[in-house]
Amino acid sequence: MNYEDWEPLYNEILDYFQFDREADAEAAVLLGTLLPRDDVATLESLIRDRPVTVCGNAPNLLAQLDRVHGVVLAADAAADLLYSNGIRPDAVFTDLDGATEAFFQMNREGTVMVVHAHGDNMRLLRAWVPDFEGPLVGTTQGRPLPGVYNFGGFSDGDRAAFAAAHFGAGSIEFAGFDLDDDSVDPMKRGKLAWARRLLALLGHEV
Repeated sequence: MNYEDWEPLYNEILDYFQFDREADAEAAVLLGTLLPRDDVATLESLIRDRPVTVCGNAPNLLAQLDRVHGVVLAADAAADLLYSNGIRPDAVFTDLDGATEAFFQMNREGTVMVVHAHGDNMRLLRAWVPDFEGPLVGTTQGRPLPGVYNFGGFSDGDRAAFAAAHFGAGSIEFAGFDLDDDSVDPMKRGKLAWARRLLALLGHEV
C-alpha cells in the first residue's frame, strides 16, 4: 500500500486512539538512526509469489499450529510460541513490547525482525535494536523515511498481512487470530476492531 492511500486511515487511527503524530514521527527518525542495516530485499524475496501464513498471538494459536505452513510471519509474541513448538518464523513483526531473548536467537538463525516504531516505544527501540545481529527491517505507521518503511497496517498481525500483500505473496492465510475476543481491555478491543477493518480492505474476513 502506498502511503498516500494509507494516510487517510492513519489519520482516522490517530483520532480514534488519540495518538501523537509528532511522537510517531520522532520514533521513526530514531529507528532510522538505530538500524545498522536494511534487509527489505531479504523480506521481499521470502514473500514474493509464495504461500504465507500470518500468525497472531491469540490464545487459539497453539490449537491451530497445523494451519501454519509456507512462509511464516509472526506477530510479536506469537513468535515465541511458534519457536518453542519447533517453528522458526521467517519474519517477526514487532513493536518489541512482546520481545524476549528468544528473538535474538531467531534473528541469528535468519528470522527477519521487522521492527516497528511508534510514539510509545522509543525506549524499547533503544534497548533492543542495536543488539540484533541478523536481518532487520524498520517500519513506521506514519510517513516513511529512507530505510523505515510503511507497508500499511496498524497492529503487529495486520501489518504482517499488509507486508505480505505489498510484496506479492502467492496466498495469505491466518492462524492465531481472534478478533472477537471480548476478554481484552478497551484499547485492545479497539485494535481488534481496526484489524478486522484493515484486513477486510485486503479481502480477508478473519
